[in-house]
Amino acid sequence: MSASPALRELQHDLEAQATALSKIQKDIAKNHQVRKQYTIQLGENELVLKELDLLNEAANVYKLIGPVLVKQDLAEARANVRKRIEYISAELKRLDGTLQDLEGKQSSKHEAVSDVLSATFCVFVAEDYCNYLVSVI
Repeated sequence: MSASPALRELQHDLEAQATALSKIQKDIAKNHQVRKQYTIQLGENELVLKELDLLNEAANVYKLIGPVLVKQDLAEARANVRKRIEYISAELKRLDGTLQDLEGKQSSKHEAVSDVLSATFCVFVAEDYCNYLVSVI
């Protein structure tokens, strides 16, 4: 017995919804990966700032640029690290917003998949029942 047009259409819709859900889940995983990297960088930069705060004003600070160590003013080094911390914190907030949006989309897609599955089940049961009635009559 072949599937009815209604079942084929529901199957196609289910596949489309599942593909969209899979894409959203991949985007969420990528967001988590990027967020993890930024969190690590934030911790490293906060540690560097604490170390710089321990130094006295006469201390020599060097910045690695390529293969060369270049002398840098302590105040400038602190300012650069603070700017990096601000930038990373802003990126983490942006990623949090994106994650909330993606999780909302994921929830909507889960509901859509569930609705299509329910509709498919109803059509299948209705067709099965109709076939039963035809065979009895």
